[in-house]
Formats: sequence, structure tokens, C-alpha cells
Amino acid sequence: MSEAANQKKIELYEVLKEAILTLELRPGADIDEAQLSDSSGMSRTPLREVLRQLAGEGYLTLRRNRGARVSEMTHTNMREFFLAAPMIYGAIMQLAAQNALPDQIVALKAVQSEFRKALRSGTAKDRALLNNSFHQITGQMAHNAYLLPSFNRLLIDHARIGMTFYRPNCQDMADNLETAADQHDAIIQCIEEGDEVTAAQLATDHWNLSRGQIENFVMPQGLDIPFGQFGFSTSA
Repeated sequence: MSEAANQKKIELYEVLKEAILTLELRPGADIDEAQLSDSSGMSRTPLREVLRQLAGEGYLTLRRNRGARVSEMTHTNMREFFLAAPMIYGAIMQLAAQNALPDQIVALKAVQSEFRKALRSGTAKDRALLNNSFHQITGQMAHNAYLLPSFNRLLIDHARIGMTFYRPNCQDMADNLETAADQHDAIIQCIEEGDEVTAAQLATDHWNLSRGQIENFVMPQGLDIPFGQFGFSTSA
């Protein structure tokens, strides 16, 4: 494959990934391969390679003889999300503190700087994508081939939930974003110092901040998730 053709694949992958994370492509939406082929200037074969890659990472679902669809967000998904998130976040942060490389710490600081700028003057989309990038880097820092795919799949729905329920004029949300940014700084410091115990605790604190805001909008009684067994309560 030529360099130009490969670059087109990379660009389409990034465009589709961003559109899914920011809800430009809604959960459950069908992917129009003909339209994508025309707009990207790609033939069906490389286009489907991109779709298969996105499906393997959890962004899409491939259906036999029916094409690709954006991964859905159902009550079942949300129950699994809430159950898995605190455990996976904690493990990732602990391993990141153990295994982070210097160039990864530099990259994490750079993303955090952009995230701070986005809090002042960026859009909800900017903040969601930069927050996602921050956590993706911590996942890479963990250097664990078993945890990383699960963590990245978790981040997809975390970003989509944030975009779904963000309220631009809500002071509580604005305050939470500032707190989240402060926690990012503390996470960086713990990782830089190799303090895995504090990093794991910060992961719990950071998740609880997000969870508390999410619950205001998406926690139907039917989910009946036993939060207490994982060390935190729904009243936090």
C-alpha cells in the first residue's frame, strides 16, 4: 500500500473515532459505507479495514450482511460500565506509577496543559477529547496487554456519557471540571514520583467525581448496582 493510501486510512480512522467519541455519530447509528467511500476517496477494501480496526477497539459493531454500526449504549452496557470502571481505573493508575516512561510523562503533561486551556476557552468537544487523550496515555503507561483493551473500551463510553450529559451553564459541572484538572495534576505528580499507592487512591477519587455527576442523569433504579461492595457508596 502506498504512503498516501495509508495516510488516508489513518485520517479516516481518526475522523470516525472522534465523531463517535463526541456523538457526531450517535450510539447505534448505521455507518454508510458508500458515503464514506465517496467522501474519503477510498475504495471499499481499505475502508473496511478501518471499520474492522474500529470494531476491534469497541467503537463499532460489525453485523453480518448488514454493515457496521456505532456501538450502542444500553442499560446493560451502563451497568457493566459502572461495575468495571473503578477497578480498571485503579489498576491502570497503579501500574502507570510503576511503569511510566519519561517520554510518556512528557506527553501526559503536554495534554494536561491543553486540557487546562480548553477549560478556559475550549468547547465541550475539546475538553472531552483532551480528557480522553489524558487517560489513554495513562493506559499506555501501564504497559499491560490485558488491561489496556478493557481500559480503552471503558474510555469510549466515558467520553460519550460526558458529551451526552454535559450542561454548559451548570456551575456544578464547571466546578467538577476544575477539580478534575487538579486531580490530573496530582496524578501526574504521583506517576512521576512512582507513588503507586497514592496514584491508585487518586484514580478512585477521580472516578467518584465523574460517577457522581453521571449518576445525576443516567442511574435508573432498574440498574440496581451494588456500589458498596466496591468500596464506595451512591451517596458520595
